[in-house]
Amino acid sequence: MRGGTSKCWLFNAVDVDPLVEQAGGLDAILTSAFGSGDPRQLDGVGGGSSTTSKAAIVRRSAEPGIDVEYLFAQVAIGDRRVEWGSNCGNCATGIGLYALQSGLVAVDSATTIVRMRNTNTGAILTAEIATPGGVIPTEGDAAVPGTSALGVPVALTFTGLASGTAMLPTGSASDSITLGDCRYRGTMVAAGAPAALFDAADLGLSGAEDNSVIADHLSVLVALRRESSLRMGLSKPGDPISHAIPKIGVIGPPRDYRTSAGIDIAGADYDVSVRMLSMLAPHPAIGLTSAVAVAAAATVKGGVVADNARVRWPGSLRLGTAAGVLDIDLTTSPDGVIEAVSLRRAARRIAAAELFVASPVAALAGTAR
Repeated sequence: MRGGTSKCWLFNAVDVDPLVEQAGGLDAILTSAFGSGDPRQLDGVGGGSSTTSKAAIVRRSAEPGIDVEYLFAQVAIGDRRVEWGSNCGNCATGIGLYALQSGLVAVDSATTIVRMRNTNTGAILTAEIATPGGVIPTEGDAAVPGTSALGVPVALTFTGLASGTAMLPTGSASDSITLGDCRYRGTMVAAGAPAALFDAADLGLSGAEDNSVIADHLSVLVALRRESSLRMGLSKPGDPISHAIPKIGVIGPPRDYRTSAGIDIAGADYDVSVRMLSMLAPHPAIGLTSAVAVAAAATVKGGVVADNARVRWPGSLRLGTAAGVLDIDLTTSPDGVIEAVSLRRAARRIAAAELFVASPVAALAGTAR
């Protein structure tokens, strides 16, 4: 499935569960299926980039009020490993449509709401899809920044977001990290996904640069991710380094810029500049869980996002990303605590396939979509 700006292979748990033990675990299955260990992922279905090397194991849920559960996997490219510590909103968009098309959820006569739980993080999401007359859509004309591909419109909402100190793992609206002679101010949040969002000015940036410029600061951003992970309690000294969490972002005020597609964006047309890191490269747009984290951080007074944002309409936030402007709707409590974040995305089924997993892992004979 393509969901938003990601491509995600979705496996029905009934096909995968019986094979896990004999294949040596899910990591072995997925790294072989994707061809990991080769930067081109030549011997598998991976696309050689972080946004095209994603998977999820989907199953019906026995939990009241939840339709499906999914375990998200960020499959490494050059290494034979899998990151299990995060979530992906773009993949969740595809999972919502997949749940309908595969019969995991009953279709409504007008609009079908799919209630999902991400088992990696416990996050609750809902996908809303128009199904007039009980017809399940296969094609659509919805577009999103970051791709010219069209798809079925999906309204994706993150609910039950962390609040108060739970949303701020360090207990502070902003933290300072010193690397060498330089000090970097960031806001660390746990909403949507764990994220550490740093002030662009401390990196000598505006936050609206081309991704090639962001790439020049990769070593600093990776070091900031490592230190942020320790402070957020996501890892301990000596633990293997994760390149998936926390999400790392560069935040700046709105200003005129040109997207990666060459489209000019005026500073007056959005509220805050965002450039995110995805694994070990600048994200071509922004992951939806990262967008949720930025939205949550925007409600934190004295934080990096709130200090840089110029919000024009209550209940909304417009993110200026490398691919264009992403519109977000926010629901907050009377005292300003964020409760829900909604985004409009697009999804489409690309394939229904039988994958043959390379030896020494047994063949994966189940169906993947």
